[in-house]
Amino acid sequence: MCFVLLQKTKFLFYMFMMQMACEVTPSVLDPLFQYIDGNQDKYVQRLKKWVAIESESSNSQSWKEVEKMLNVTAGQIRDLGGSVELASVGSQEMPSGESIPLPPVILAEFKKDPTKPTLCVYGHVDVQPAKKEDGWVTDPYNLTEVNGNLYGRGATDNKGPVLAWLHAVETYQALKQEIPVNIKFIIEGMEEVGSDGLETLIRQRNESFFSDVDYIVISDNVWVSRKPALTYGTRGNCYFCVEVEGPKLDLHSGVFGGSVHEPMTDLIALLGSLIEPSGRILIPGINEAVASLTEEEKKLYKGIEFDLEEQKKDMGIPRFLHDSKEEILMSRWRYPSLSIHGIEGDFSDPGLKTVIPRKVIGKFSIRQVPNMDPPVVERQVKEYLQGIFDKHKSPNKLKITMIVGARPWVADLMDPQYVAGRRAIKTVFRVDPDMIREGSTIPIAQTFQEVTGKSVMMLPIGGNDDAEHSQNEKISRFNYIQGTKLFAAYFYELSQLKH
Repeated sequence: MCFVLLQKTKFLFYMFMMQMACEVTPSVLDPLFQYIDGNQDKYVQRLKKWVAIESESSNSQSWKEVEKMLNVTAGQIRDLGGSVELASVGSQEMPSGESIPLPPVILAEFKKDPTKPTLCVYGHVDVQPAKKEDGWVTDPYNLTEVNGNLYGRGATDNKGPVLAWLHAVETYQALKQEIPVNIKFIIEGMEEVGSDGLETLIRQRNESFFSDVDYIVISDNVWVSRKPALTYGTRGNCYFCVEVEGPKLDLHSGVFGGSVHEPMTDLIALLGSLIEPSGRILIPGINEAVASLTEEEKKLYKGIEFDLEEQKKDMGIPRFLHDSKEEILMSRWRYPSLSIHGIEGDFSDPGLKTVIPRKVIGKFSIRQVPNMDPPVVERQVKEYLQGIFDKHKSPNKLKITMIVGARPWVADLMDPQYVAGRRAIKTVFRVDPDMIREGSTIPIAQTFQEVTGKSVMMLPIGGNDDAEHSQNEKISRFNYIQGTKLFAAYFYELSQLKH
């Protein structure tokens, strides 16, 4: 009941915002916006069909569904007149030794005009796993509308935004208006598990597919509040496994407890040495590497809309680690954080089991920020934990492995693409956007920037309460439809820049 009432309150707010957003629009965009409003039910039904495809990439047994989703996407692009290549990105060797082809990547483009700038849109159509019994109020693979919110796995991450881009293209075509920019798409099906093979493909096609691209835009994140935003940075991620191995088999704690060095005790000591209760990372060199905060950057945080009390209520927590909006946002976006994720090999089932595990593996990650480099972080972590372990004088074996090393990304806010983004948001939503960073890691942004050298921007349309990766993922009808208008307006604003 509380869930429904909360969503109804937010629905009323969104309806108010939709009225405000429709009050004034440039005449050149009026017909486009009217067409989008008139076809929103069709767009919702199309999203329903996409959500119904269980394209979970975390399990190779579901890759057929991922490929089905990619083929549906490719078919829709072809229906719009685009040419599509389903590019191979190699294969993955399974634990059994079998080699399985990875789902392909869509490389698509529409008819080109050499006098126009070229925009490349990135998106993905794979999703995180979801089950009704995980705590979903609705069936995660049956898009369900409740009080203006469209619930379903992939609704906001990232099927809804991908469709919104395609609908923006479709709108121009339906009204027989020439699209103001050249359009390309790169759409993958393995983003949720690390985008295997994608970076290699981008490097291979840098001198061909990306050679005439001027701008790259990504819509794979969300706003920080109910206010529209442009994203100019993401944190990186170094993910570690710390393995402590002792006896050759599990031991009975009643027989051997108190007489052996237990791997779990060693591991708990190691994990407990990583971070203070305040959130401060204890590994030497990590905090010292962080880029200095400039006055210009500091000013960006003051105007950002972010309600601490509402956030605490939505999350169900009594307080944050910090007291001010600025401190909270900076700790999420421009300072590193360390999170302990779990222990493999322990006893975590219900009931009692008095066992001493022979081997345990702790898992933690460090979110990186500018001036931090994964190889340096790896060395710092290994040296620090080895030093802690040596002090314990344990005969057990220690192994530390960094399995992910993704770098942070920061864009230039003076980039012309951000000018076009601001103007488009102002046109559709009647407000200036918040300029935000993203606390999580979206490696593709850094890859595009580093490999292609092109302008990269994140243009999100998801709401701050969309619960991507979580139970009850959704996108509001307001964000979905106004987001489609935003993308159509963005095409126009991008074409107005001096080239």
